[in-house]
Amino acid sequence: MKCTFALCVAILILPVSAAEMPSRPDRGEWPPVLGAWFWTERDLKPEGYKAFLDAAAERSPYTLLSTACRRIEVVDPQAHQQADKAVRYAATRGLKVALELDIRLARQAFRAKYPDEQQEELTLRFLDFADNKPAEAVFQGVDTTDHMNGSLPRYECLGTRLVRIYSFVRDRDGIDPATVRDITVEGVATAEGPRKLTVRVPGQPGRSACVIASHTYLTPDVFAPHLIEFQRGIIQQYADLPLAGIMKDEWGFPPDPTGNPKHDRYWYSAAMARAYAEGSRGDLVRDTLLMCAGEKGRERERQAAINCYGAMGRRRNVAIEDDYYRTGKAVFGKGAFIVTHATWWPYPGAEEFRKNGLSWWEATRDVGQTDEQTPYPCRTSLAKRWGYPLWYNQYYDRETQPYLREFWEGVLSGGRLNVHPLYPRPDLKLGERETLLLESGLMAAMARLRMLDFITRAPLDCPVAVIFGHANAMNWAGTSHNRVGLEIASSLCAAGYPADLFPSSLVGCFALRLDDEGYVCLGPQRYRALVLYRPEFCGQPELEFFGRASFGKTAIFQVGEWTCDSEARPLKTAQRLGDKVRCCADDESCATTVKTWLEEASVPRVTGWNRNNLTHPLPPVDGLASLTDGTCIRAAGSRDAAGDPIRETFTWQGHAVEVDALGLVAIRFAPNGRISGFAAGGLKRVKTDGLDLELPERADLAFLRNADGTCMGVLQGLAGDVPAPLQSITRHWQRLAVPRQAALSPTSPH
Repeated sequence: MKCTFALCVAILILPVSAAEMPSRPDRGEWPPVLGAWFWTERDLKPEGYKAFLDAAAERSPYTLLSTACRRIEVVDPQAHQQADKAVRYAATRGLKVALELDIRLARQAFRAKYPDEQQEELTLRFLDFADNKPAEAVFQGVDTTDHMNGSLPRYECLGTRLVRIYSFVRDRDGIDPATVRDITVEGVATAEGPRKLTVRVPGQPGRSACVIASHTYLTPDVFAPHLIEFQRGIIQQYADLPLAGIMKDEWGFPPDPTGNPKHDRYWYSAAMARAYAEGSRGDLVRDTLLMCAGEKGRERERQAAINCYGAMGRRRNVAIEDDYYRTGKAVFGKGAFIVTHATWWPYPGAEEFRKNGLSWWEATRDVGQTDEQTPYPCRTSLAKRWGYPLWYNQYYDRETQPYLREFWEGVLSGGRLNVHPLYPRPDLKLGERETLLLESGLMAAMARLRMLDFITRAPLDCPVAVIFGHANAMNWAGTSHNRVGLEIASSLCAAGYPADLFPSSLVGCFALRLDDEGYVCLGPQRYRALVLYRPEFCGQPELEFFGRASFGKTAIFQVGEWTCDSEARPLKTAQRLGDKVRCCADDESCATTVKTWLEEASVPRVTGWNRNNLTHPLPPVDGLASLTDGTCIRAAGSRDAAGDPIRETFTWQGHAVEVDALGLVAIRFAPNGRISGFAAGGLKRVKTDGLDLELPERADLAFLRNADGTCMGVLQGLAGDVPAPLQSITRHWQRLAVPRQAALSPTSPH
């Protein structure tokens, strides 16, 4: 999606009544205001969709609805017919729809057409033989479920089968690889229904055994040869609908909230095994024994196999998401918005490694999108990764109050909400999960924040990047499994230096670059410092990039060794990086060293973040933040839903700014010292260099001055004439009404 200031406005001389003002911008390229719409039984009834759409149109500032029906398969003609009616009706109410057309909503249809392309999972069971007697391994398949089920079938276990049995000699130092034998023909497998399998293995004198069985689930194999073709077909079926976009939510392998701590389960299929073999790794089934248990003298091979397995899964999941993105654009136009997010757990850890290989930064989106409690340093880096100024986080809670904190934290960290209905709330009647939020002050706050969107298209300025070794974090046979450097990022944020957090794999997809002055950049973000966090298993491309970067202007710090590449082959990193990179002993010393360097380099600080939870640094709800284009944001939302009074004088870039407003003030100065952008909620007065303004009554407003001197503005929630003080700034004002419920929020200080 392009981010420009091609905003059409009108010269308004005559008074305007509230009835004449639109509640949504109907022209220009404003960022979408996102609400999540999950269909209930009511929405499938004739005209049942109207209740939510009418409420959203009248009582919210939503412009785009991320919409899902998880009650009938998406290929069902009824689903298409009802979606057609709902989307067209939404358009009459000024609302656009991005519809979920995920293949997981057609799992039964896919199985009917391609019964041999279902997802499998290998499970390993280890046996010892007391007194050389036979031993048994029991496998019990279970159904799993996640957010994609709704009232559709679970990820049912369709069958369990024996795959292989290995016999070997092992001691306290592990398995002797020279003794490993395939004894599958000696085992006796007894099935009890489709899910339970008992495998009896005859005694193995002086030896142990590993029995490997496979569970098959009701969901397409991620490596299925026909998956992408089938996915495209679903999207094409909806080509006749005037959709604003499509959505794919938390894509990846079937759900596993355990993260597989014993490393004894592996996603599998014949197609996946072929892909693994084509990558010169050999036999995937055999290598699961190596990856799980390890073998004497093969530690490097084990590490390489784990790296290959993880990267292969990530790349395939990215390929599926990217094709979904491209097909959506081809069918619904270049401006189609692809929502929602790749984050599932949502934390860059073991559960996500197993789900999608931590594909967040590679699964193409128009804008960075996350959900729930995704760490903020990941959110801010995703905004820069995709080149859009904002990140969106789909958020839910049981009560309305947490939404308000999430909203105001986003204001001071460059983000916006995708408002999920209250959840879980089985006690509420049909429709109340959505309407209770529409009746809260959240809608007033979201409407007020549109003023900021008018003047800037820049993300949060984060002077530091923490770049973690992607393969190393995912490799349980390495030195830093499940460690991504979030503690360092948290410490820097708490000190007033917001930090982006992302994986080293962004080097491989050419997202990171060096600018003309030698700074490491991600999108519009120029980093003053970066932490290379536990980069073991990073390869030659990363070494070449950071080697060049070490001679540039970004200060580079390193935690953890870097001795080999992803194939666990020796890599001479010290010769390339030399003494240009400052090595730190551990996380704490690194954070301290980086903070000292930033202070000595006079890097500006902003309001420090909350460190109550070290693994999830939280932005303030009352403080100052800076965007990459030089915009300063002063926000306050700790008490009033729509924003607290801001009556103070603060200094930005040498300019004193005296203000009386509610919730939000944003200002940007041009190099010549003139104001180039200003926005405020409930503004009564502002005084600074080049501006002295007092209004007869409070109003939300913003104005933007272009390089050629022309100026345009937006005025929200104030009927009648444009006040004379504002007409002295510009005669070009776009008028907006506040949604009905939002207008009920207080517009004056306590």
